[in-house]
Amino acid sequence: MLAFPPVTPPIRKICHVDLDAFYASVEQRDDPALRGRPVAVGGSRERGVVAAASYEARKYGVRSAMPSLQALRLCPELVFVPPRFEVYRAISRQIRAIYEEYTPLVEPLSLDEAYLDVTENLKGIPWASRIATEIRAAILERTGLTASAGVSYNKFLAKLASDQRKPNGQFVITPEMGAGFVEALEVSRFHGVGPATAAKMQRLGIRTGRDLRARDLGFLQQHFGKAGVHFHAIARGEDDRPVRPDRPRKSSGSETTYPQDLATPEQVESGIRALAEEVWDWCERHRWFGRTVTVKLRYADFHTITRSRTRPGPVACGAELAAAALDLVRGSFPLARPVRLLGVTVSGADAEARDPAQASFDFGLP
Repeated sequence: MLAFPPVTPPIRKICHVDLDAFYASVEQRDDPALRGRPVAVGGSRERGVVAAASYEARKYGVRSAMPSLQALRLCPELVFVPPRFEVYRAISRQIRAIYEEYTPLVEPLSLDEAYLDVTENLKGIPWASRIATEIRAAILERTGLTASAGVSYNKFLAKLASDQRKPNGQFVITPEMGAGFVEALEVSRFHGVGPATAAKMQRLGIRTGRDLRARDLGFLQQHFGKAGVHFHAIARGEDDRPVRPDRPRKSSGSETTYPQDLATPEQVESGIRALAEEVWDWCERHRWFGRTVTVKLRYADFHTITRSRTRPGPVACGAELAAAALDLVRGSFPLARPVRLLGVTVSGADAEARDPAQASFDFGLP
């Protein structure tokens, strides 16, 4: 009997494409008077929050999720523009169509970024870097917007690579570069390592990828539970997660850690409204609607509380989601202490609850 050598699967070719300052760039594209000026998409009112900032604004330290008053203190010339989510969604669909000219394996992360598996692509192009270049050129030609891209052999490294040449650039991390590239980075730069986890790692003496790699699997599982397996792998440049274009969703949520703690109920409510709008945008775009609304609130001392409410039918509109989330978070007022993180999640969708047109529009609020 003949013995055949095992078949070695091809090295994956993953692209991460990220639109540059998407919301703000759309506004600058559509209004020539805004070009070259520091722009913030969001509310300029006392309780407003920055949803997105142009690169001109970022030079002053303005960032998304920052309270508007703080942004104005950093940049008195900042121009606030109200968001136009219908426009952003339409452009996102244009860009998705470009991706699908190259591969059906597209995993959107938000309106402005996505993973693409181009190992086997529809145009038979052997070089992932060329595909990334063509996609970025098509986005610029069809939408007038720039995008950055990262190319690597897994999702973790592709995401890191896309941050290396922003704005309007791309970067490749080859298999030979992977482990060394991770070793040199601070762990706070790793996608999936939030501020709280980064702070915990620093307390354990883990500041860089090299430090993370020096810890064995048992140590990481002891201190980080199930996430320890993931951290052990990425410290070695390993990530087996596939690009999943149609992965089933159990929930849709968004959370933000604020650069400055929120000290008043008004600031918390403003943050909840912004998060609810972002979550509803995803739900509506993907026709995914759930029954349960959950809010998450983490205080400055890292004490975390969550509150949920489930209704008979799915949430029917953005206003309902915002109202439900606000009603839940108001149960924590008056604030015991300043708030560092907020989150809003919708869950509990099923086959009978995917489209609110089939359900009651009454959310059951008192």
